[in-house]
Amino acid sequence: MADARLVAQIGESARSRVRIVLDDGLSFVLYKGELRRYHLCEGQEIAQEVYKEIMEEVLPKRAKLRAMNLLKARAYTEKQLSDKLEAGGYPGRIVEEAMAYVRSYGYTDDRQYAADFVEYNKERKSRAVLFRDLLRKGISQEVIEEAWQEHASENEGELEREQILSWIKKKNFIVSEATFAEKQKFSAFLYRKGFQIDAIRSALSLDITSI
Repeated sequence: MADARLVAQIGESARSRVRIVLDDGLSFVLYKGELRRYHLCEGQEIAQEVYKEIMEEVLPKRAKLRAMNLLKARAYTEKQLSDKLEAGGYPGRIVEEAMAYVRSYGYTDDRQYAADFVEYNKERKSRAVLFRDLLRKGISQEVIEEAWQEHASENEGELEREQILSWIKKKNFIVSEATFAEKQKFSAFLYRKGFQIDAIRSALSLDITSI
């Protein structure tokens, strides 16, 4: 590492914080009081000892605390938590250090997150929608599949049928009185909700006017 780095830019990040950009492109956020304490100014060098203190003490401690506070409020996937820290202005290696810290204590667990999500939502969302939602949250396809197999696959057909019937009731769609074109249109609606074609066809062939 070079003896000193150049402060290329200092800009407002929030009311009490500023974003420091170094000449090598690295950026991080400090409180304004810290800016004064370290005597950082645009166009001036940041000494190695100051850089080391910020990168090895100040920011890692703050990132770990931020991660813990976020997790106190609700569960996060690893990607969600990592994205939150990055949005807070923490450099990549600081984010990874904080993630390793919370991971070491079991505070983040994508498998448990996926299992809880499937268990809570399996009666309200189709398999396709559940998978899509978890993928968007950064959970891997493999982990989602494991959660589904463990918590929902045994009753998959019944779960899907009940959800389709629920939509039929919610939309006040009377199957026995619907025309072929109306059934096609409603089938397309259910398909967009993530239900399988066979399950849709089966449900729409039933006389469920009494539900």
